[in-house]
Amino acid sequence: MDVRIKIKKLRDGAKIPLYATPGSAAADLCYAGDGEIVLSPGETRLVPTGLAISMERDDVAAFIYARSGLASKRGVAPANCVGVIDSDYRGEIMVALRNHSAEPFTVCPGDRIAQMAIAPVYRARFEEAETLDETERNDGGFGSTGI
Repeated sequence: MDVRIKIKKLRDGAKIPLYATPGSAAADLCYAGDGEIVLSPGETRLVPTGLAISMERDDVAAFIYARSGLASKRGVAPANCVGVIDSDYRGEIMVALRNHSAEPFTVCPGDRIAQMAIAPVYRARFEEAETLDETERNDGGFGSTGI
């Protein structure tokens, strides 16, 4: 499914998100800033992309994920695990990057810092109920289905 996303550049050096390959599910987001950002071990900083978007429809949202190589090799990933950009948000996309490693990490202008996927969303109608249907699992918690 193709979804048209309008993008507004808010900063010099901002880059339009790009899919690395034809099979990529998410497009890379880059840091748009004037200088280097050094993330100390355990530090979280908001890193600007210099972009604002409009999805022009309410049944999709943008989701910000870690770049797998950056997270697994350098220990740097979004602090909130997955960022959600609602269809009605028009501000700058910022990535809350956290350095989970023991070494400082430097982010340079233009570096790919995260990836953004566009996906459909469903709005739930929450209804209070006195009882819920029975399942095989029922109220079994973490690990209740085995290893």
